[in-house]
Amino acid sequence: MPKKKVTIIDYGAGNVRSVGKAVEKLGYEAKLTDDPDEIINAKAIIFPGQGASEPAILRLRDRNIIDPLKDAIKANTPFFGVCLGLQLILENSEEGPSPCLGIIEGNVKLLPKNVKRPHMGWNQVDMSVQHPVFDGIENMSYFYFVHSYYANPSEGQAAIGHTDYGVKFCSVIAKDALIATQFHPEKSGALGLKLYANFLKMSLGNP
Repeated sequence: MPKKKVTIIDYGAGNVRSVGKAVEKLGYEAKLTDDPDEIINAKAIIFPGQGASEPAILRLRDRNIIDPLKDAIKANTPFFGVCLGLQLILENSEEGPSPCLGIIEGNVKLLPKNVKRPHMGWNQVDMSVQHPVFDGIENMSYFYFVHSYYANPSEGQAAIGHTDYGVKFCSVIAKDALIATQFHPEKSGALGLKLYANFLKMSLGNP
């Protein structure tokens, strides 16, 4: 019996292999792709990323996958954004002039000057709303972060998790079938794998 397939967006923004390995470890097939048709027809999408917003958006545009991504999300395809994959779903970023995907209202801001940038290492996530992807994970658990910018959604109800690092910033966004985290689940040990496992089970059923 073929494994259930997870579509991982591969747009040259790094870390897709680590995400793919995490998915495969959980018993699912990881399909790394930048093909617009595969994105439109995906059953579940993981949108990872690290690096800078501007080149990432330009790569998405060059590969003609901005509209397919938006269409898939509007169609309530289960979607998990990671790190830069969270930031890019907002409207714009202080990191570059090009507009982001605009799926969530708000912008992306640079962390304050009084803290070391990037914010790199383990930090806690305070969940204001319990989301099914976090089932079995205690509030204030530690996850692994690497970023210099943070999401500042103006849709207040979309921000369901926060982290303190010089400023209290949004570290988890959820809306409809979309969830996104500023931290990297694939670098966060057993708890990170648990997040992916919950997401995939909700989206596709057991492997």
